Amino acid sequence: MREIVLDTETTGLDPYQGHRMVEIGCVELVNRFPSGQTFHRYLNPERDMPSEALAVHGLTADFLKDKPMFAEIVDELVEFMADAPLVAHNAMFDLGFLNAELERAGKQLVARERLVDTLLLARRKHPAGPNSLDALCARYAIDNSRRTKHGALLDAEILAEVYLELIGARQAQLLLVETSKSIGISYASAAPIGPRPFALVPRLTADEREAHLTFIATLGEKSIWREYLDMAERRAESAA
Repeated sequence: MREIVLDTETTGLDPYQGHRMVEIGCVELVNRFPSGQTFHRYLNPERDMPSEALAVHGLTADFLKDKPMFAEIVDELVEFMADAPLVAHNAMFDLGFLNAELERAGKQLVARERLVDTLLLARRKHPAGPNSLDALCARYAIDNSRRTKHGALLDAEILAEVYLELIGARQAQLLLVETSKSIGISYASAAPIGPRPFALVPRLTADEREAHLTFIATLGEKSIWREYLDMAERRAESAA
């Protein structure tokens, strides 16, 4: 199962009032594990940067002026996302900007059904809140010390950890590890297996045993079967 955790940074709150995406970060999960594959781009919004947005992410118009426009990276982004579910915090915000940019580029829009909103998951699991990304990091002891300002890739990486906690996948992974360790310990501390109190009834007939011995005789003196037979004979003699 493949999922994409994503986050965006923008010039404002509403893509239909002239605001644009300035950064997008995506993290790939495969079977609920980070695969190490990411997608990250800064984008030229072709407009100024309002002071309110600058205070959130710190991306200046001067920094972004030589970055690619969304239309230049859209094919790479669409290929990376493919048809995977998209995980985001307050997902409708990110979807609004993503679809506005896709529409400008003449690309197919992303359906709402593909979204997994971690904010809704958090509100169901922790109805008393708070359920901001920072609050959830504190709740689940996830290190977000590098998050001095919002950054799309860093936030997507942190959100991936939060998402795994919200759906219980992290506990399942830990349980798997602990179970594996406990199995290893139980094997290591298992009591040694002693000899049987009595021999099992042979399943070979006397003719079959004789035919086998005749065959082994043709294999030569250094055959490993010779060592096995010698050992079996010694055991039979000691038992007698």
